[in-house]
Amino acid sequence: MKSRSLKSAILSKSQLFSGRIIVLTGARQTGKTTLAKLTFPDLKYIAVDDPVLLGQYTSLTASQWNEYYPHAILDEVQKAPVLIESIKAVYDQFPDASYLLTGSSQFLLLNKVRESLAGRCTIFELFPLTIPELMTEKWDEDIRLSYFQEFLQKGYLPDVLPSFMMDPDYAVREKSFQYYITNGAYPALTRAGMKDNGRFEWLTDYIRTYLERDVRDLADFRSLEPFIKVQRMTALMTGNLLNYAELAKDAGITANTARRFVNYLEISYQAILLQPWSKNKLKRLVKSPKLHYLDPGVQKAIIQKRGSLAGNEYESAIIAEIYKQVKNILFPGSFYHLRTVDGREIDLLIETEKGYYAIEVKMAGRVSNTDARHLKGLGPILDKPLLYSFLLSNDPAVRNISENILALPAALFLS
Repeated sequence: MKSRSLKSAILSKSQLFSGRIIVLTGARQTGKTTLAKLTFPDLKYIAVDDPVLLGQYTSLTASQWNEYYPHAILDEVQKAPVLIESIKAVYDQFPDASYLLTGSSQFLLLNKVRESLAGRCTIFELFPLTIPELMTEKWDEDIRLSYFQEFLQKGYLPDVLPSFMMDPDYAVREKSFQYYITNGAYPALTRAGMKDNGRFEWLTDYIRTYLERDVRDLADFRSLEPFIKVQRMTALMTGNLLNYAELAKDAGITANTARRFVNYLEISYQAILLQPWSKNKLKRLVKSPKLHYLDPGVQKAIIQKRGSLAGNEYESAIIAEIYKQVKNILFPGSFYHLRTVDGREIDLLIETEKGYYAIEVKMAGRVSNTDARHLKGLGPILDKPLLYSFLLSNDPAVRNISENILALPAALFLS
């Protein structure tokens, strides 16, 4: 059982009057139910998707909810949106009542939550495991911040040795990184005794379940085939610019349908779209978004690929991990990519109140100063200060490329 970073944040929030309703959302099988049950073992657990009991729950009045279930976990609550109205009524009438709602469909759940519980709830998103979480062995184990997370919280670079291989924890950190690159980070895959073949089979079944449940929840498709084609095409092109017109043409659908299908991938937590950074209107910038799958195991299973990652897949795996780690520590940041028409490209820009962090990803086992050329001279393009830049790769060496540009191994940076 792996420890989860959100546990302490959810616990802390639940102790406040403003934390009387907590909503926990995320992709299917990320561990929402386990997190809810283990964090709040004394709360009554209600499986909303139980067809036998659902009718009884939906018939309860606010007074009856407060009498029988004043503090409860409602799992997969988007299956019965009427219950969200019930919880709203309990919240408004009984100040001591408190609830934790979970749901795997961001669209169905959050639309109803924002409509009915606006100003009454706190929303947390649970993603697949991060590498620091993968390195834990027990549910109650403290999670060590990654180098990157520590940097974000402190605002300055943590101490680091000149080579990752000199790190006392090199073996376990590298092993966890390679596990993530190979299998992804869904909690079910970490069960003792499970082999890579079994993990790949689980991921294949996961994709089938996702198509049969989550996607059918999102839309009443006559046929899933067009969506499956788009899913496969986007998995092949992860880490690349997204051209909706080309995607639509290749898939044999309209551009609007292509946009809708990509939106389904986003709102079901399968992929993220990095919007292009374009705040400086005087610069000529490419305006297309960049698509990244949120889990390398899922991405490879969609295209039925075994073995090592290609360069674009590696970039997506690193950026997805960065994205999860930022979200896990509740760090306020916005994510972009940048590409100019003259060829300058930055894989990831993280915008904060004070400025930007720039990140370039290379899969190479050895990098040189020229690999950081797009990071140099980036500041004048931006509308805020460029606080620091990182060049991430498989090169074990750690070195300063120039002022405020650090090259270091992705495995060290993220563990």
